[in-house]
Amino acid sequence: MDPIFIVLSLLVLAVVLFATRALPVDLVTIFLLLALVLTGILDTAQAFAGFSSQIIIILGSIFVINGALLEGRVLDLVSTWLLRVAGGSTNKLLLTTMSVVSGLSGFMNNTAVTSLFIGPTMSVARKLKTSPSKLLMPVCFASILGGTCTLIGTSTNVAVSGEIQRQHEAGLVEWIAQGGKDLNGDGELDSLDYFLHAETNNLNIYKPLGLFEITPLGLLIMGVGIVYLMLIGRKLLPDYPDESLAEDFNIREYVSEIVVMSGSKLIGELVYKSSLTQMDFQIIKILRKKKSFVPNARSKFEENDVLLISGRIDDLMAVKDASGIEIKAETKLEDDSLQTEETKIAELLITPKSTLIRNSLKEANFRQRFGLAVLAIYRHGQVLGRKLGVIKLQAGDLLLVQGSKDRLQALENDTNLVSLEVNEAPSADRRRKGFMALIFFGFAVLAGGFNLAPLPVCFLSAAAMTVATGCITMQKAYEVIDWRVLIVIGGMTAFGAAMRESGTANWLAGGIQSAFESPRMVLAGFILLTMFLTQTMSNAAAALVVLPVAMQTADTLNVSGQTYAIAVMLGASSSFVAPFEPACILVSGPGKYRFSDYVKAGLGLTLIMAFLVWFFVPIIWGF
Repeated sequence: MDPIFIVLSLLVLAVVLFATRALPVDLVTIFLLLALVLTGILDTAQAFAGFSSQIIIILGSIFVINGALLEGRVLDLVSTWLLRVAGGSTNKLLLTTMSVVSGLSGFMNNTAVTSLFIGPTMSVARKLKTSPSKLLMPVCFASILGGTCTLIGTSTNVAVSGEIQRQHEAGLVEWIAQGGKDLNGDGELDSLDYFLHAETNNLNIYKPLGLFEITPLGLLIMGVGIVYLMLIGRKLLPDYPDESLAEDFNIREYVSEIVVMSGSKLIGELVYKSSLTQMDFQIIKILRKKKSFVPNARSKFEENDVLLISGRIDDLMAVKDASGIEIKAETKLEDDSLQTEETKIAELLITPKSTLIRNSLKEANFRQRFGLAVLAIYRHGQVLGRKLGVIKLQAGDLLLVQGSKDRLQALENDTNLVSLEVNEAPSADRRRKGFMALIFFGFAVLAGGFNLAPLPVCFLSAAAMTVATGCITMQKAYEVIDWRVLIVIGGMTAFGAAMRESGTANWLAGGIQSAFESPRMVLAGFILLTMFLTQTMSNAAAALVVLPVAMQTADTLNVSGQTYAIAVMLGASSSFVAPFEPACILVSGPGKYRFSDYVKAGLGLTLIMAFLVWFFVPIIWGF
């Protein structure tokens, strides 16, 4: 079978699976690699070479360093500062928050930065009596914009820069094999001689990207984006009311008060093993002899107990007589009805890398694992209030939970859930370790920026020091690494190699050249294609799919492949039309956003970013 047909078929299948989320993206990537090996497109060494690259070392190290910074809660000081700076002005709060978030995202994972600012932003918004929906999406967009400012701002930047580095090394080896000469007289044949040769003969070659090489253009993109959001984008945002948690989650529809009557078969049963619990009703609170409490594993029902339970009233009516209960006519429900002095309610976000994803509450043993009861689930503008135990959880789901303060506080270090409550200040020792991690990170950035050592060495050294000094434990270091991202990048790097080895990239480049003669038009097409693909697959995966075709097309058109590569890289990090970016998923629940809200606020911003990339990249890096 024709290798080109095989590769294109696998690409279409992968895009469909990425878009439908039928399987986890990392699993799709693994199956893609296996298919490439089994069909003979790649050998095993080529298929798994991406996992041993410098890219993986850099990204893994940055995940660990970011985890140490979050553990030390150093950035809490920034959110506290925002409270003071904002004063009573929503405009000042939005501008300051977006500037800070975008600046931090130039060096940290934008999903982590966004998750860190959701709680404080909502807290300040409520104090200013402003809807969080007016603030959260701009904060999320700012975190994405900030990723364009440095080489380590996004995993996409790191992945594409790694591919540029490989192309440079391949070109250097080929030039030496063809009789390259020592042009600078230092006695060695190296990259400096290669650069001199290319400059003398006016050749387009690939040059490794510096840590801050894209910063000038990134700052322009970030600045224009923030101005757009302040002047135009914010007017297109919805203004959803910020209600009490009970109203937000509309749980009145699913909550009832019942009385355990004399002779009821519930009397003496353990609450968590009762017939009501087995029928998917949740016992939120018990009122007994004028005292209310939240049941625990040892609690039993008694006669005349008044129960506040969560479940459909229709289902409750069906078991009313058999269970020996009386349903109260009207339930007055406020936030205080769900809380006691020791038990609180809170909103929790499921993170994109949570192990809860694709599991139901029952399958995940949520109550036993976290000691919390889920009262409702908010997803994509809808409240899921019945049969919660069987609903498959998704990234970005917002859970209304009830539990003890200790249990809620314990979630602070959990990578599966993010609390939207503002936590208490960390201990002095913990804060000290956070600042140590920040110092290590700062040294790594400076060393990499001034080319004192290779980037993998700089960031791996910093990561190792954060673990060695106790800024983060080894176990936690493994937890904070987003293995899904590493698998996708390693695998899609190999798929890019398959497109080159099979001739697919060359075949597509020839078709593009015959259809479009203008390099500028072709460049615009690649930018828009990359932006489109980021809506169906991860940004890094989209860039790595388009990259080999863009580079081959540049070679065919006899223009700079480096320019095309950088345009694809920045295009992949500048799309805001849909809520599929992990940072956007995180704010969808708290902001109550719908898909259409992203289209309204993000389409204009996306087109402006596409124009900036298309116009300025050739000016800076040349054609």
